Amino acid sequence: MSFLTFLVAATVLAVTPGPGIAYVVARTVAGGRPEGLASCVGTAAGGLVHVLAAAFGLSVLLANSATAFSLVKYLGAAYLVYVGVRMLTRDAGAVAVKAVAARGALRALIEGVAVEVLNVKTALFFLAFLPQFVSPAEPVAPQLVLLGTVCVSLNTLVDVIAVFAADRVLGTERVRAARARLLTRISGGTMIGLGAFLALARREA
Repeated sequence: MSFLTFLVAATVLAVTPGPGIAYVVARTVAGGRPEGLASCVGTAAGGLVHVLAAAFGLSVLLANSATAFSLVKYLGAAYLVYVGVRMLTRDAGAVAVKAVAARGALRALIEGVAVEVLNVKTALFFLAFLPQFVSPAEPVAPQLVLLGTVCVSLNTLVDVIAVFAADRVLGTERVRAARARLLTRISGGTMIGLGAFLALARREA
């Protein structure tokens, strides 16, 4: 699967409003830009923990079994479709920014790491998404680390932009909800299409 396909999918997912963006914006509203940026660093570090876990865990499993490699890809494609359906049916209010108290940049960073590391959905997503773009003919772990790092970098870039934008650029609550709903639906459709495309492409191979 081409790197361009991966990059497009990862970019669409990065700009979709979700708990990560809501968290860094909430920290910015509570403690200003320093807390917001510190939380971005924290969630990025937590994301890299998931990337490394997925890379080295999957590399052991996939390196010795072609059947396991195919199974992981098919299950991953099915999970991507499931995530897409959930996005299309999710209430935009599910990612609303919740008020939090200011606690300082260091506390925001530590909490950012903890929030992301303990997020089971992030782990499941990396396990499903990253193997779709891996070539079994090459060492698996370096590919997964590279792809995962790109995902985390894109997510962090969007989080940083959200911190600088905060509520000033996003407009009224109604406008924010409408934009969040549109982006979520676009991302949900992309996930469903991507999962179906990946599964059908392998059947034809």
